[in-house]
Amino acid sequence: MAKVAFIGLGNMGGPMAVNLVKAGHQVCVFDLFPEAVAKVVAQGATTADSLPASVAGADFIISMLPAGKHVEGLYLGDDGLINHISPGSLVIDSSTIDKATVIKVSTVLAEKGINFIDAPVSGGVGGAQAGTLSFMVGGNEADFNKAKPILENMGKNIFLAGAHGAGQVAKVCNNMLLAILMSGTSEALQLGMDNGLDPKVLSEIMLQSSGRNWTLEVYNPCPGVMENVPSSNDYNGGFMTDLMAKDLGLAMDTAVQSQSATPMGTLARSLFALHAGKGNGSKDFSSIIKMFEKA
Repeated sequence: MAKVAFIGLGNMGGPMAVNLVKAGHQVCVFDLFPEAVAKVVAQGATTADSLPASVAGADFIISMLPAGKHVEGLYLGDDGLINHISPGSLVIDSSTIDKATVIKVSTVLAEKGINFIDAPVSGGVGGAQAGTLSFMVGGNEADFNKAKPILENMGKNIFLAGAHGAGQVAKVCNNMLLAILMSGTSEALQLGMDNGLDPKVLSEIMLQSSGRNWTLEVYNPCPGVMENVPSSNDYNGGFMTDLMAKDLGLAMDTAVQSQSATPMGTLARSLFALHAGKGNGSKDFSSIIKMFEKA
């Protein structure tokens, strides 16, 4: 079994680290919030008093952080981990960040003999808890093959998307489509309810028809239609609207760089930014259905 350092124990990172512990790895965790650390330590992980101590002797360093500036600061900042990670170790960054930061961090780490892959995830908190995440990896094939046994302890679909940064491009493409699907599904369900349809019946009809999609199958945005999803918990838990708005911003930045046309993605970004701006940023992104309710 491997010695793994795991940094960033939020809604996604915490369950991912727990799954590594359950798989028998020696896992040392670090987070700025002591309560997040305590939850994973209670499952059998260890912790350290400092970031440098947490990565000492680690075979793999996994990070799950909010944005590119946090990833760059963690590895390349003043007394960054680049000064403490052993050469030959493999960094697996599962944050969703911009491609440019991935290339910068991977390039600088490589100069110190430290290997790096970007491996953002899809599947939500439920997937993180169940160990069924999808990993979209950017990096070389040798590092991908080295990381795959570790990633398989946290997910069931592991893809090599291409070179460094390709994982991030795949992730923002996926989340842009997810945002479009959630917006469209919410709009359709609300239209049905406005015309007297039961949302549970309408959902079943669309699930058996050409409108079938992931949001209807496993993440229905209408309260009471599906158990154990954020919409049935006042939109708490899950994937925050603020994070979806962030990912859509990354998708738009990517589109600008490649001069790609993304009219529906652009509209989705505006919708989620507007929804977040009305005080819903900490609510699950499926709460976008509230935008379509009649006043």
